Amino acid sequence: MNESPQVSGEAIEIDPGGSASVDLREEMERERLRIEAALEEYLEESGGPDDGRCPERLAAAMKYSLMAGGKRLRPLLTLWAAEACGATAGIAMPAAVALEMIHTYSLIHDDLPAMDDDDLRRGRPTCHKAFDEATAILAGDGLLTLAFEVVARHQRPRDCAGDCIAILAEAAGPKGMVGGQMADLEAETRDDATLDELEAIHRRKTGALLSAALRMGATVAGAGDREKAALAEYGRNVGLAFQVVDDLLDATGDEAKMGKRVGKDSGLGKWTYPGLMGIEASRAYARELTASAIESLAVFEGRADRLRALAHQIVERDH
Repeated sequence: MNESPQVSGEAIEIDPGGSASVDLREEMERERLRIEAALEEYLEESGGPDDGRCPERLAAAMKYSLMAGGKRLRPLLTLWAAEACGATAGIAMPAAVALEMIHTYSLIHDDLPAMDDDDLRRGRPTCHKAFDEATAILAGDGLLTLAFEVVARHQRPRDCAGDCIAILAEAAGPKGMVGGQMADLEAETRDDATLDELEAIHRRKTGALLSAALRMGATVAGAGDREKAALAEYGRNVGLAFQVVDDLLDATGDEAKMGKRVGKDSGLGKWTYPGLMGIEASRAYARELTASAIESLAVFEGRADRLRALAHQIVERDH
């Protein structure tokens, strides 16, 4: 892959009430298509059944899950963080693609019988249902390791690749997403939930990858300490807001819109924000976190308009 797809520099409008406008949704759709083109290109470049480097069934399972759609929120955050820091957003595409591969691997494994035991993801059978459990495990493993190869081979500037790999490994590993998943599983057997412990779980399980998206975008763009700190604060708040809304949607969402089973968290005994705070208090908390996230972007002035609008979109989403 000789050149990363470039992301446009068109402005995003935000309506007077602070909500993300239709223009943002249209822009997100355009960027989603660019991201998916890059995902497919990097996946095919890794070697598939035509050249014998990857068994056909494994390649099919990896593609089945990676190209199943979704909001592509994490790669969007990577691209738009780079843009906020003054770079052309498309320069961060390899890092953005790698992050989405890791996110998809986590979903494949999260759906397994030993974890959340889900049959539906993004409106169709989960990977282990479409293929089999062993193939799903290996498909997740394949995407996880391929993510690091993509960054090592393709991320520019070259001296940023190592930093991005370290960010990815920390966010996805035992101190980040994997550790948060373990803590979440352990919490299912306890009935002494506290908000502080719940937040600690989700800052790792969900927030770590969302924060990594922003950190990698800033790193690729050569951001200064002040900009990195502002994006880190944005990431902490928007990542937790995303999880609060996710909990709300599991409790009150429409399964047809969600494309997955709802109400499963309470059935599994998971700690959730609605379970601890109630529905209305959880909604208020998500709005509070979003306001704090947006406030942290003041240093960027107009360069972070997409990130501001995206924060609104996260808290207002219905799937």
